[in-house]
Amino acid sequence: MGELVDGAPRGMLRTVDVAGESGYSVQQVRDLERLGVIPAAARSRNGYRSYTAIHVQALRAYRGLAGAVGPVEARRMLAELRTETIAEAASAINAVHVRLAREREEVLRAQRALRAIQAEASTTEFEHGSDAMTITELAGALQVRPSTLRFWEQEGLVAPERVTSLRARRYGLPAISAARIVVALRGAGYSIPAVRETMDSLHRLDGLGETQRILRQRLDQIATRTVVLLRAGTDLAAVVASAQESAVTDPANPPGRGAG
Repeated sequence: MGELVDGAPRGMLRTVDVAGESGYSVQQVRDLERLGVIPAAARSRNGYRSYTAIHVQALRAYRGLAGAVGPVEARRMLAELRTETIAEAASAINAVHVRLAREREEVLRAQRALRAIQAEASTTEFEHGSDAMTITELAGALQVRPSTLRFWEQEGLVAPERVTSLRARRYGLPAISAARIVVALRGAGYSIPAVRETMDSLHRLDGLGETQRILRQRLDQIATRTVVLLRAGTDLAAVVASAQESAVTDPANPPGRGAG
């Protein structure tokens, strides 16, 4: 493998080098290797770990993914990206971008719902029956389970009407607006009691202002996650490309087949 330099083959990186390049500590580099976030390091005859530039790129990619989707999902994705075809890997990364765009759109809808609640305080609008939704329709629109809407009803967050002989739920415009705001608040990490307190305050001037602030903060958080993911794009591409190159040199274990 070549001459050893401070315990590592010439041209290879030591653990401390990878730590300095990636921004992680030496122990974090070892832990993330153990968790499968980065490929296993080569070992020299005397047991020293030897890394390459792809390990640094994988760690940087992990940092970006963790900022976008959280560390647990980021670990899973990095491990899978190294075993998938290029089409599968590209689709997985694109799905994260789509999710962030969907989250942003939901917050924008919540802001529009909040403005509707503000307008309701000063004027009464005629509500058309065709504007109402069933629980299945609303759950689909919000991309939550119907059971989630039932739970929110039990917690006093969203109050549907019951108008049919079967006592089925019917969500009018006020309930739909409230549900959109609840989705945004829960997405921002607010607990059920905190959401209830916010929803209870909506018809007070201070409550409206606080909810506006929360929604703006949520949009900023999504924007930050998006930018972090964009910055990680080059490193993610390098991880995927490295997996494809490994498949060429090791055709017995191509991407898409899995490491097991």
